[in-house]
Amino acid sequence: MPKKKSLSEKEIAKLESMIPDVAVRATRSAHSRALSTGMAVMGVLGRDLVETSADGSVRIVGKAKPRRKVTVGQVVTVQRMA
Repeated sequence: MPKKKSLSEKEIAKLESMIPDVAVRATRSAHSRALSTGMAVMGVLGRDLVETSADGSVRIVGKAKPRRKVTVGQVVTVQRMA
């Protein structure tokens, strides 16, 4: 069985620096895939929670609460919407 090569700190830092771009592409791809299958997508537009349908129509569902600042290690409880 061949030995695995461990990554250097420089290589790890380079890979970690790519995470934000990969996350943006993955989010956009998931959004597009959901719309292309006819599903609706929820999002925030300004201060409104909106539902975007596959046909491009946008419906305001409610008001979005202000973003919450959290500190490392803080536990956040999320309430489900009915």
